[in-house]
Amino acid sequence: MDHFLYRDGVLHAENVPLTEIARAVGTPFYCYSTATLVRHFRLFDEALAGTEHLVCYAMKAASNQAILRTLAGLGAGMDVVSGGEYLRARAAGVPGERIVFSGVGKTRDEMRLALEGGIRQFNVESEPEMRALSEEAVSLGVVAPITVRVNPDVDAKTHAKIATGKSENKFGIPISRARAVYAEAAALPGLEVIGIDVHIGSQLTELEPFRQAYQKVADLTEKLRAEGHDIRRLDLGGGLGIPYTRSNEAPPLPTEYGALIRETLGHLGCEIEIEPGRLVAGNAGILVSKVIYVKEGEGRDFLILDAAMNDLIRPAMYDAHHDIIPVVEPAPGVEQSAYDVVGPVCESGDTFAKGRMLPPLREDDLVAFRSAGAYGAVMSSEYNTRPLIPEVLVNGRDFAVIRARPTFDEMINRDTIPEWL
Repeated sequence: MDHFLYRDGVLHAENVPLTEIARAVGTPFYCYSTATLVRHFRLFDEALAGTEHLVCYAMKAASNQAILRTLAGLGAGMDVVSGGEYLRARAAGVPGERIVFSGVGKTRDEMRLALEGGIRQFNVESEPEMRALSEEAVSLGVVAPITVRVNPDVDAKTHAKIATGKSENKFGIPISRARAVYAEAAALPGLEVIGIDVHIGSQLTELEPFRQAYQKVADLTEKLRAEGHDIRRLDLGGGLGIPYTRSNEAPPLPTEYGALIRETLGHLGCEIEIEPGRLVAGNAGILVSKVIYVKEGEGRDFLILDAAMNDLIRPAMYDAHHDIIPVVEPAPGVEQSAYDVVGPVCESGDTFAKGRMLPPLREDDLVAFRSAGAYGAVMSSEYNTRPLIPEVLVNGRDFAVIRARPTFDEMINRDTIPEWL
């Protein structure tokens, strides 16, 4: 469910017509719904009610400080994967004790940043990283709380580029070697082993891969405890998918996911952390774009938009589907036509959809890409010297620009000309 609905013939974000926002900020732009962000976070929080837990939003999905502050106000922790994300979370008011540091390539500078600023835990992904963290913690005279990310070799049944839990993936330590790695961690100074971390991928649409992974984690927990490790926290990652099309079978609900966690891990008495990102932010955001031209081609028609692959790269990178709908509601029963929906970037890959059935559209009409709140704005670029597009947050009848569109002068003046030129 989201809060982008037609009212009086115009698509609204909560109580604001998108045409009003378009007039104020121009197109293209991202628009987020506070009500949807809040609802989706609370679904996860309520799914784990009765269990000691923390929902850590995976901020790589959408990291604008206004989104982070909205979620932090609800009690969310943050899952960060870089020093920049750590600083962004802190700037949004998130205390260090609610920040989990994940990622396969943490640098020593990033470790020191988090150790000095405060951290809930590091999710360690390799022995070299673990040794480096030990050295940095000792040099600062502090203790680093850690979990070890184990790779359970479970097929997440998702796109190859967002699967992270199989043996061929770069993430984590093979679960077969976990006991030896935990023994080394316990012997290293400056580290405190507190738990286990696992994350098998993103956009999972069934629960069975989670079940397989969590059963392996439960077995490992008991073995590690028998060897003297104080395993008291389980970080289960995120990955629950969202429905990108209205016709697809819906992925499992957070309530079903919570029930699975209790079934497979509840008997261990561990604190549970989960790190949802896509399901919190995905359907809470849309991308609004304007038709530049309708072009007749050889055997196909093209809808050329002012948004491009640099604004929303998911279709080009993952062959991802986004529902595309007109902002002005079409008349009931209007005949639809097939369009290739494309952007203006000089790449054939700058294609959002092929043969997409849409009602008749003309120049200057507005369209909206649904479910664009996750991995949209955060993955955008200035390719072709196209400005990053505005982000807008709606709250009831109010809206605010939470990231402005830079001017061309601002973009160009970031360059520095060497003195010999």
